[in-house]
Amino acid sequence: MAATSLSSPSTTTAAILLGGWRRRTVAFPFRVTCSAAAAGGTVVIGLAADSGCGKSTFMRRLTSVLGGGTAAAAPPRGGEPGTLVEGDATVICLDDYHSLDRAGRKAKGVTALHPRANDFELMYRQVRALKDGRAVEKPIYNHATGLLDPPELVAPPRILVIEGLHPMYDARVRGLLDFSIYLDISSEIKFAWKIQRDMAERGHSLESIKASIAARKPDFDSYIDPQKQYADAVIEVLPTRLIPDDDEGEVLRVKLIMKEGARHFSPAYLFDEGSTISWIPCGRKLSCSYPGISFAYFPDTYFGHEVSVLEMDGRFDKLDELIYVESHLSNLSTRYYGEVTQQMLKHADLPGSNNGTGLFQTIVGLKIRDLCEQIVAERAAPPPALAAVA
Repeated sequence: MAATSLSSPSTTTAAILLGGWRRRTVAFPFRVTCSAAAAGGTVVIGLAADSGCGKSTFMRRLTSVLGGGTAAAAPPRGGEPGTLVEGDATVICLDDYHSLDRAGRKAKGVTALHPRANDFELMYRQVRALKDGRAVEKPIYNHATGLLDPPELVAPPRILVIEGLHPMYDARVRGLLDFSIYLDISSEIKFAWKIQRDMAERGHSLESIKASIAARKPDFDSYIDPQKQYADAVIEVLPTRLIPDDDEGEVLRVKLIMKEGARHFSPAYLFDEGSTISWIPCGRKLSCSYPGISFAYFPDTYFGHEVSVLEMDGRFDKLDELIYVESHLSNLSTRYYGEVTQQMLKHADLPGSNNGTGLFQTIVGLKIRDLCEQIVAERAAPPPALAAVA
């Protein structure tokens, strides 16, 4: 089916959504056309994680790397969804494919994590259509009311990011992904994060949060957690090893697990590619108070796949000194020296900016940018036979 223009070059409006943010209308001066996607095809990125595990923060870092503006760094508060359009990227929250509203889930005794509460057929058809260069009327799930709102028109972008609970659950949807990421947060850390988000931002009580976690755990174990075996990159957040028997969760140990052999993606590394490295940075070059900071890099296997792993334990005291760490990391897909540090400083107010979550989210964002550029260039290139004739 031929692609057609959906709007004039004048200002286009988009509604911002990320992880349950309140809808607001923002003007973006760009031409929404299928031909923009057709020039190199739509690249589809999938991000999976449980609720309250940092998907919104990761999306803000990613859209910034991909060329997004201030909206990526300063989202509205609240609970109503929409769709984030930033530069060449469109981000869709897969909560919009809930087939049951809040009351319907309660009546049937299922959580939002259960496949019965989601329309995977529609999800597949619409992601397929967008990848093929066709606009869709995407449904909207309203987190504030728990209702299914009227749909919105979404045009095919150059980069489509689908984020939520199930981007890799359905094999058909998984097959459309050009790259996939899973945020794997340990139960101890997840509990602390969910309390902070749901109590501070959504007004939930401690008792209701505990009940929600307990009710969701069986479905999380059955339908969400297994998706990490399919991911090309996993950011794993664990309690620190620098403080014996730490139970506060303020200092984190974070791993970036990168699959070897993924198309258009080569893992970042520390010092020497393929080696096993343990590194405690020089205290004169990197300020860090108790309990200190350490890095590691090593090969490993993950669900039967060969992977490279970067690990950071501890936190930064002075973010501008991150350049010292960046100078020892290689294959970051940066465009200039210090770009990782600049991105971290740009979003210093975001959660995780002083530890490995922010660092590795930024690195993955840069790798995704590079991957998207490779794919778009490859798809836009003439077939070998035509190139030979030319």
